[in-house]
This record gives sequence, structure tokens and C-alpha cells, in this order.
Amino acid sequence: MDAVRVSALRERLTGTGWLEAVGGFAGALRRSVERRGASGLLLVGTEAYEPWHLAAHLDDESVWSDVPRLAPTLLRHSPPAGAPAHLTHDLRRLTEAGRGDTVLVVVPEAAGAPLLERVQDARRRGATVLALDGGAPGEPGGPGGADELGGAAGPGGPDELGGLGELRGLAHERLTVGTAAEGPFDLAQHLVSVAAGQRAGRRSVRERLVRLAGRLTSTPAISRW
Repeated sequence: MDAVRVSALRERLTGTGWLEAVGGFAGALRRSVERRGASGLLLVGTEAYEPWHLAAHLDDESVWSDVPRLAPTLLRHSPPAGAPAHLTHDLRRLTEAGRGDTVLVVVPEAAGAPLLERVQDARRRGATVLALDGGAPGEPGGPGGADELGGAAGPGGPDELGGLGELRGLAHERLTVGTAAEGPFDLAQHLVSVAAGQRAGRRSVRERLVRLAGRLTSTPAISRW
């Protein structure tokens, strides 16, 4: 992200409540991975959308912020033969998830019934489920604030099998980006990863914006993704 976009980002976020929404969601993520008995962060998307972007930045943030448990295990629907060992984890790992695990579902659109069935089973076994989704105008917890970047955290009502409404019902915490467009959805992942590395109560909103801007202009130091 270049300096021009970062400057525009500062202006767009100021006073919108979006930074606070991201901070609340990221704080829930950090608390979940740092709680007593926590065992790991599982990151999963759809077959068409794998959240490589967020995986790389969370991995980075785990080093920068000295929070090793922020480093995720990326779960893939169909890992190709010959992939590096850390990129071979498939959805069978969700069948083992339970108390101590945090499952972060990142989906710009509907997740699909097979994935949500596994996520539901993981929740029943005690896993904490968080969701970052694209949402849609008019949905509960849908977009608001700066150019549809805003969204409410928390569960919503039921929807069609595999849809975003069902995901809301499964998630302990949820952040809606409000659009599946590439730019805003990637931006939300930038913000969540950086905010997850911050300890609560140490910075003002302005200070957090400055730090976010600095991070967004740098490239990930870890290239294994």
C-alpha cells in the first residue's frame, strides 16, 4: 500500500468508528490465542478464496509483536502435491479442532455448507470461531461508515445453508467488511493483523492510526507464504 493510499486511509477512518470495530475484533482474536490452554490459530477461507494475504501478515505480526500464537496454520481445501509442508494442511485439521483452538474464517462471499459443517463441529467441540466476511448491504451487522468499510462485530441470524447468515450464527465474534471488492477486503485484513499485535489501552486512536500507516507501507518480512 503506497503513501497516497495511506494518507487517504487516515482521512477515511478518522471519526468513522471503523478503527474501533477492527480493534475490538482483533482484540478478541488476540485474547483467544493467548488465553490459558490455547493451542493454535487455524485460518481458513473458501476453495476459491484462500486468505494468503492475512496468513502472511499474521505470521509477520507474531514476530514483530512477540506473540507466537498469532502465527496461523492455513487450512486449504485442496493442497497441491509437492507443496511446502506448512501449506499442506487441509480441512481434516478442522475435524480435530476443539477446546483451545481458534478458528478464523475469512470469506468475501458465502462459505459453503461443507466448510460450515466442519466449523460448526469444531465449535461444538469447544473451539472459538471468529469470522471476517464480505457481508452485503441491508444484512444485520452489514456495512456502514467509510465507503462500506464499517461493520458490526457479533453473531447474526440464520440464513441459507452455507451462507453468511449461517456463519454469523456460528461466530463468537464477527467483522463485516461490507463488500467483497478486492481493495477493501484486503485492507481489512491489513488492519486486523496489525491491530491484533497491539496490547489494549496503550495507544490513542491517533497513535494507532500512525502505527497502522507505517505498517501498511512496509512489506512482510517473512516470505515463506
